[in-house]
Amino acid sequence: MSNIKLISTSALAKKLSMSKHQLDELLLAAKYIVKNDDGFKLTELGIQNSGSMKKHAKFGEYIVWDENMEIPNKPINQGKEFYSSTKIATRYNLSARKVNLILSEIGFIEKYLKGWTITILGTKNGGIQRENNKNGIPYVEWDKSIFENSAFLSIIQEVKGEAGESTQKKIDDSKESSFREKFIAKHRATDGHMVRSKAEMLIDNWLYMAEIVHAYERKLPIEEEVYCDFYIPTGKIYIEFWGLENDPKYAKRKEAKKEIYKKYDFKLIELTDEDVFNLDDVLPKLLLKHGVQTY
Repeated sequence: MSNIKLISTSALAKKLSMSKHQLDELLLAAKYIVKNDDGFKLTELGIQNSGSMKKHAKFGEYIVWDENMEIPNKPINQGKEFYSSTKIATRYNLSARKVNLILSEIGFIEKYLKGWTITILGTKNGGIQRENNKNGIPYVEWDKSIFENSAFLSIIQEVKGEAGESTQKKIDDSKESSFREKFIAKHRATDGHMVRSKAEMLIDNWLYMAEIVHAYERKLPIEEEVYCDFYIPTGKIYIEFWGLENDPKYAKRKEAKKEIYKKYDFKLIELTDEDVFNLDDVLPKLLLKHGVQTY
């Protein structure tokens, strides 16, 4: 009896720690699949390399592969120009180190023992993993779309002190503006942050006393204008405090926001009123799950 396990392209991509789009590009380049009006079609070459069709009663036919198949490594970047952090830095009159720190801050890359590795979000935004041939140190290069990426450009402006009024206008024009107008930031936390509720003040104070660097109402590194309650750069963790549970409008806003976090696979810690009164017990455990140790 065969021990071969067949899994979908999405499942295979997840197993290989890459985006489905990235795996599709590899399979297209190797001519294992072709694109048509209905999506992707399996080729004879694909069938020879473990591909087959499976039918689902609800979703129809889809392609499956041997979970241990050898992934084709034909280059998918032929004809494309890619830019290193050094080249990007030159355009903005910054250092390559600063550019990498910016890309790390928005969750596109992660620090390795030496060098940088790309994240799933980074692959979705035009990045490609490279390795230095001499010393094996990993680094990431980017296609030209990085120069139009709103999250990246926004941080560039902030770092260079050019954001100012344009950033504030985006905040004022966002869908959350009515919420911000209703709940004025009038509570001063120990670290000087002006926050919108006593609960947020307690959370901010806890993070400050635990010596955890954090930002308040940081914009998520995505196209949508969405702002978190707190952001912890170490670990790329977002914290949301859900209050006003009985308010229908707030409940709708909460669900929409949770969908955004799920869509981009961001690390999220959710806190309730009950949690706020037990932060010493709750937060250390939740932070540790994401690799951040306290005390």
